[in-house]
Order: sequence, then structure tokens, then C-alpha cells
Amino acid sequence: MSDNKLPLPFPRILLGPGPSSVSPRVLEVMGRAPIGYLDPELFEGLADLQSKLRMVYGTANSTTLAMTGTGMAGMETCLANLLEPGDAVVIGVHGFFGGRMVEIAERLGAKVTRIDAEWGKTIDPEAIRTAASATSDLKLIGVVHAETSTGVRQPLEPIAEIAKEFNALFLVDAVTSLGGIPVEVDKIGIDASYSGTQKCMGAPPGLSPVTFSDRAMSVFANRKTKVQSWYFDIGLVNNYWSGDHMYHHTVPGNLLLAFRESLSMIGEEGLDARFVRHETVSARLIEGLGELGVHPFAEEGYRLPTLNSVIIPDGVDDLSVRKELLTKYGLEIGGGLGPLKGKIWRIGTMGESASIRNVDLLLAALRKIIK
Repeated sequence: MSDNKLPLPFPRILLGPGPSSVSPRVLEVMGRAPIGYLDPELFEGLADLQSKLRMVYGTANSTTLAMTGTGMAGMETCLANLLEPGDAVVIGVHGFFGGRMVEIAERLGAKVTRIDAEWGKTIDPEAIRTAASATSDLKLIGVVHAETSTGVRQPLEPIAEIAKEFNALFLVDAVTSLGGIPVEVDKIGIDASYSGTQKCMGAPPGLSPVTFSDRAMSVFANRKTKVQSWYFDIGLVNNYWSGDHMYHHTVPGNLLLAFRESLSMIGEEGLDARFVRHETVSARLIEGLGELGVHPFAEEGYRLPTLNSVIIPDGVDDLSVRKELLTKYGLEIGGGLGPLKGKIWRIGTMGESASIRNVDLLLAALRKIIK
């Protein structure tokens, strides 16, 4: 490092698309001495983690656990266990991560019908219905609930009804929604869902919560072929989490116990209060940005309170603003992906990062930088 280059402010205030900041209480658990993957104390912690995770997901699903890996591990887990070569699926794409769902399904040999919507808009359920009607032996319908690349919240209930009508499994990406807005797996009729610990859940990255309905597990149990991925085989992983705790891989015990602590904090706050906090903080951010001439990108009425996508004003340089925020103020926000690169900022108000204090700090810094 040169003499005139100052170190970056630490700790950072993470207001990007993820990861989010983590509570000292969770970090304290993370920093404890490790215990073995067959330690009785770990299994007690995992059972409690599962119970608390079911509460956040709004489900009684027995197969509800945390996969080793980030949210993409959860996506691959759900698709690899439910799909076999030749299966017909319909996937709604209204951003970057819907496209990832398509790519994984195609790699698994599925026959994918892709339903696209303009980035920043929601997917039309009738387009899903039309595709389902034209598809014989439809196996699965998949959508992203909270599209991280656009800040759009996709309504789930109409698509869940279509999946039920065509006797198809309903898969939901809840990476940027779980713990920040209601997911309600059982009430809506979701058969499989995955998320990530580093967004609204208040834990470090490295785990992906997943849940499978009994119907989905029945489809899994009646597969004609082995799951393509040994590591993400939900049957093998579930055997470790329950029953005889059969060894599968060395799980990251400290991460799992830290995640359990974050789930405890969610329970103490209460889901309804947590949802209100995310809404309140997001509203404060959007109001303050509006005073600076920075306006929302996502479709009105379907904007996420967890991930705020906003249009970069004319004459404002994306990279220089984000660089100054980070190097001078220790504040991280995200840029656009794909066709939105250089056009929007993605500002996360998720989990531990979702506070009025953080928003006011960001707004104060932007007032100085933009002027």
C-alpha cells in the first residue's frame, strides 16, 4: 500500500444486494471454538435450527434444513432433486436469477419453457398458464419471488393456483425475501423453496435454507434416476440432519450455530415486526433518494422493501459514486447486472443492515457526493 493510500473504513456498512451486516451476537457464536460434525451439541442445535426455520418459512415441512453453500446451492439442490432428464418445466424469468434457474434446469436435461418479462416488471400469470396448457406432463413451475437484480416482488398466489391446476410442483426462489417479507410456504402452496443466510436472515454467507413439501419428497422418492449431484442429494443430506445422523460431509458447524442464533433473534423480534421494520426503512430510503432526484426503477406496487432498485440520474457516474461511498464512508451499495449495468443502483435494506441509522448515513453521504 502506498503512503498516500488510506485503508478502507472498517467495518463496512453493507447496503448492497448482499451480504448484509451481521449482529455482534451472531458473530460471537461464529467465533466460538469448533465442535465435531457428530457432536451431540451440534445435533441439538440443528434440531432447534430446523424448528425456527420452519417458523420463518411458514411451514410444517419435515424436510426443512440448511444446505452447505450459498443461495445457488439451494437453487441447485431443489432443481437437481426434483427434475430428471426429459422433464417438462415452465420457468418465469424477469431478471438475472430467473435466467440462472433456467440454465440449471437445462443442464439437468429438463425441457424448459421460458416465460420472459421485462426487467423491472412482474411475470404475467396468464403467460404461465398459456405455457402450462401447451405442455404435456408438466413437472414443475418455477419463479423468483424477490428478484435481486431488479428489486421486483413477484406475486406468488396466482402462479401457485396454476401449478395446482396442472398438478405441477411449485418452486420458489426466496433468496432475497425470506425473513424480510412474508413467504408463507404452506398457506400459498409452495412445494420447494430455497434462500440464503446472507440477505434478510442476518447471518454470514455460506448456507442455503431449503424446504420440501411431502409432495415434493414423494416425487423425489419415486425418481427413476439417481440425483445428478451426490453432494446436493436431499435424501443423503436429510439422513445426516435426522434419524441416525449418517455422515455425509463435514458441515460448517460454526456457520450453522451462528445461523441458529440469527433465527433466534428473528423469533425474538417477531416476523410481523420484522416485516414492518423492512418496510419502514425502505420507505425512508426512497423518500430521501427522491429529494436527491433518484427514483425507483421497479414497477410501482411490486417494489421490494428488502432490495431497492433506483435509477442513476443523468450525469452521475455509477462507478465513481460507489467507489467514493466505499473508500471514504465505508458504505457499500450495488450496481446493475446485465442490461441494467450502469443504469441502476441496488440498495439493500435487509436483516441487520435494515436500520434508519444506516439509511440516514447513506443519504448524507450521497448528498455530498452527488452535489
